[in-house]
Amino acid sequence: MALIGRRRELAAVEQLLDRAQAGVGGHLVLSGPTGAGKTALVDAAATLAGNRGMTVLRTAGTGVDSGLLLWDQLLRDLGAEELPPDAGPRDLDRAAQAIARGGPRLLLVDDLDRAGAHSVAFLTLLGSRLRSGATVLLATTEHPLGLAPELRLSGLTEPELADLLPELPPAAVHAVWLASAGLPGAAVDLAAEVTGLDSPADAVIHLALTTPSRAEFLDLDLGLIRLLEAATASPLPPAVRALVLARLARELLGDPSAGARRRELVDEALALARMTGSPGTVAAVLDCRLHALWDPAAAEERLATASEIVTQARRAGDAMVERRGLFWRFVALAELGDLGAAEAALTAYARAGELAGDAEAAVVVLARQAMLATVRGRLDVAATLAAEVGVRGRQAGLNDTDRLVASLYGRIGMIRGAIGSSAEDLQILARRLPGHFFEATAARSLAESGRDVEAALELERVLPAVLSGSGPRWVGALADLAMVAARLGEPASAQALYEALLPYQGRLVVWGGANTITGPVDDYLGRLATRLGRPDQALSHLDSAIALERRIGALPWLAATLVVRAGVLGGHGGGVEDRARVDDDLDRARSIAQRLGMIGLLATLTPPADEWRLTREGEDWRLDAGAETARLRDSQGVRYLRTLLAAPGQEIAALDLVAGGTGLRVPDGDVVLDDAACAAYRRRLATLEEQLDAADRAGDVERAAATQSERAALVAELRRASGLGGRPRVHASEAERARVNATRTLWSTVKRVESAAPLAGAHLRASLRTGRQFRYQPAPGGPTRWSV
Repeated sequence: MALIGRRRELAAVEQLLDRAQAGVGGHLVLSGPTGAGKTALVDAAATLAGNRGMTVLRTAGTGVDSGLLLWDQLLRDLGAEELPPDAGPRDLDRAAQAIARGGPRLLLVDDLDRAGAHSVAFLTLLGSRLRSGATVLLATTEHPLGLAPELRLSGLTEPELADLLPELPPAAVHAVWLASAGLPGAAVDLAAEVTGLDSPADAVIHLALTTPSRAEFLDLDLGLIRLLEAATASPLPPAVRALVLARLARELLGDPSAGARRRELVDEALALARMTGSPGTVAAVLDCRLHALWDPAAAEERLATASEIVTQARRAGDAMVERRGLFWRFVALAELGDLGAAEAALTAYARAGELAGDAEAAVVVLARQAMLATVRGRLDVAATLAAEVGVRGRQAGLNDTDRLVASLYGRIGMIRGAIGSSAEDLQILARRLPGHFFEATAARSLAESGRDVEAALELERVLPAVLSGSGPRWVGALADLAMVAARLGEPASAQALYEALLPYQGRLVVWGGANTITGPVDDYLGRLATRLGRPDQALSHLDSAIALERRIGALPWLAATLVVRAGVLGGHGGGVEDRARVDDDLDRARSIAQRLGMIGLLATLTPPADEWRLTREGEDWRLDAGAETARLRDSQGVRYLRTLLAAPGQEIAALDLVAGGTGLRVPDGDVVLDDAACAAYRRRLATLEEQLDAADRAGDVERAAATQSERAALVAELRRASGLGGRPRVHASEAERARVNATRTLWSTVKRVESAAPLAGAHLRASLRTGRQFRYQPAPGGPTRWSV
């Protein structure tokens, strides 16, 4: 059986089948992007196995986070017992043995990684069991798993693609090769599009204008860029040339060094488009122009251009470009601080997307709704929407889904007092996408993590490049550096950032297509003016920021800016009126922070008391937490809380917590995992550690995230399977019941505390850890000690 360019992979499949017929099981993983030919190889493997008289069973990952459902399908096909909903390590090992038993047979698993990290982790356990039988397994994934043996399918070479597409002339093959990155599945589809066109040049032009980019936002699709450049070399009608030049300019956005060239390209494209008088061409070129130039200072022009795009696209009957115009209107209005009008524009964009059945537009709307919910302090709503963005973004095939979701969760975490994206992850991203100022966000992350020396050094390194830059992340990068400079920077740095941000006063800090919004520009200007010792100037900016925050209902930003203004007023040497304003600002900020659970801000507002108390008063308990007091009815939850508060930082097993001390005896049970299975898990963990290091060195954020997810799933299973000192853990339903009951009871008590003493309740919610092990790990804003 011949598959072009896949001799190595077919030989590996043949070896796998040979193993099965020799009575020795095993597995092989085929990884590669969509269109790499994984399905064709699996089909070929099924045919080869059938020709050998082997039984063939096939299943597939059924969707994101489907857990272990695909293995249930195999178990059903094999007539074995399915996994229970709360499957533990022992259940998984029993299932692995059932799947591995018998043979010779071939099991085929398509899209394994779509079934989630737990399903991938199960393959590690299964791999250790397959060797004991005559069953072999062939799995396909999009991302490498590191489960040796594993083969990565890349694109075909241009000569190999020519063999695959013998009906196409060489110039058309070259165009298809560039557009498809050599991936055979995509190449076959593209070849069908260009077959029958009048000339190879027509194929080049068609693919240049219609092939979707394979790159994430701000990355470069070099194959598409080369294809567009090849198209510009052909004699073209004015309208077609305008579209080709405009798209080339847009695709070059990821290259910060190409700014002058992008402007030349779009200027020529727009002149040609207007000369043709074609409304569709004008609208499409204007859309590309906004992408290619992305002038941070041109929000008003962006708004006017968006309106022209909508008008021209409607005249041309081009619904897709009309939606782009509606989206640009949303972005510009958000930049200008008019979130009410921006939401109306987003709704219009959403309705247009729904009418067209545009799945990508639906994800874009969800992401922006999540960001707007975060801005308003509706954090639970924002988290729910962010999770939906992850699911629907992957279903729609959006390249930057994971980065988008991480950004949304990062903003929510920062408001709640958790550190956002780690500086190290951002620095990796900066190396992968140079010139887009991820280093500035890394500097802010360092400062917020208390790593002041590193943050100050990063500010000094990055500031010159940012000051001379531009682009969709530029104002955001200035704002991030402003936060660092306001705390740690030299006066010269603060002054340079103040001058760079001043033209944007009255606006919001909007990143890219408004996937992230990080507050009023005036807030940052006020902080910088404070650092520069200009209190009157600082107060003017902070007053403007507060007015904007109140107008748009941005409660988290309002609380933070009120604290900054109170600090300026308090150090201003004012009279009674200023002192009253300080108290009012702090009271308002404290109220917002308590209601939203902004633990980090609360910590700055409430100096830790020397001691908080939880003491018995008759039949009840009394909680004294600084100025707050709560009376709690005696209950198991209060006693659990007392036990944890008496041992800060110490882990207490759920069984011990329920028993009121150590020593609760659990009946002996069966071992969860035997030595062979545990050894397989640990070997896989060692492989994952190496892959994680390699991904970090390569700056491959997606691969690192996928590897870390699987590693976490494996570690979780080993923890469930291993007891004290690494000894095998046995099943104990009493332990699980203790975990569930103690968790529910403890959080019920915390809710009662929150209703009577919000600050103390917020501290406890941020400090308590539940699960099989419980712990009180004091978060900032609490007491220096407890008396219990």
